[in-house]
Amino acid sequence: MSVNQSPTGQQPTATYDSAFMKACRREPVPHTPVWFMRQAGRSLPEYHKVREGIPMLESCTRPELVAEITLQPVRRHGVDAAVYFSDIVVPLKAIGIDLDIKPGVGPVVEKPIRTRADLARLRDLTPDDVSYVTEAIGLLTAELGSTPLIGFAGAPFTLASYLVEGGPSRTYENAKAIMYGDPELWADLLDRLADITAAFLKVQIEAGASAVQLFDSWAGALAPADYRRSVLPASAKVLKAVEGYGVPRIHFGVGTGELLQLMGEAGADVVGVDYRVALDEAARRVGPGKALQGNLDPAVLFAPTEAVEAKTREVLEDAKDLEGHIFNLGHGVMPSTDPDALTRLAEFVHAETTR
Repeated sequence: MSVNQSPTGQQPTATYDSAFMKACRREPVPHTPVWFMRQAGRSLPEYHKVREGIPMLESCTRPELVAEITLQPVRRHGVDAAVYFSDIVVPLKAIGIDLDIKPGVGPVVEKPIRTRADLARLRDLTPDDVSYVTEAIGLLTAELGSTPLIGFAGAPFTLASYLVEGGPSRTYENAKAIMYGDPELWADLLDRLADITAAFLKVQIEAGASAVQLFDSWAGALAPADYRRSVLPASAKVLKAVEGYGVPRIHFGVGTGELLQLMGEAGADVVGVDYRVALDEAARRVGPGKALQGNLDPAVLFAPTEAVEAKTREVLEDAKDLEGHIFNLGHGVMPSTDPDALTRLAEFVHAETTR
């Protein structure tokens, strides 16, 4: 089903005519919609207050807490979409992988996956494994009304890299060693992760998410030929698996300027662009038929308001001829960002682009 259609046989949802959903469908919008990656969380004092003493992964399993954290930036910033509060390793934890998110480090896997025998630890994900997601999204959609909720998941390559490396990496030497040295094992690993990721996205969509975003945070470590051969098939499988729901599918990676065409080919309706490539150039690389999302450098928010507005105007100017544009940062909100700067930015984009 195309994102240009309402669900077959149903009335359009409450979010269908929102600015965000229209932009995803490349339709005329009343103003350029705005949301911020990582808007739900670490930059907000109210987030730190409600999460005090609660480990990250535990906080992702408490529906009322997830709903409150997801709603906080919508209330504060007036953004055009909420993004579900979770973490990309949640489905891995849900199927029994022994991992934790360590403050200041990130996800750490107790026993990395590096052999064919290790694949047996990656069982299928069922809705019962993440029943808290269904409950939280039910709470959220009741509160959000016409404001869309974006669900998300980590893409197979990024999840595979965490699993193989055992945690964050700058070089990905263990993951790349398998990718180059045992391509059959690598393909089977990513294929299994594609099934898990697709199942996780389906749970979110069926619970009421209006759109989904596939994060391939580490894909920028790959050359285009390696991405096409060793990564694209798994990402395409995920995006194809949720195509029939008719919800917009966003695909985003960091440092992926050389991969934008390929990421578009993977099947998303919207391609997220980081801050390293201007949106008009990104549109040329991606090609027609896709909306774009992005792409203010999140570090700009530490500059004076006048500088933020000037850089924002540059992004909006680059986007003026796009088929569809969702304003966002070119990566996530940094933890020490002044929340008021985000509020001002959302208001400024709306004021500058009101039709």
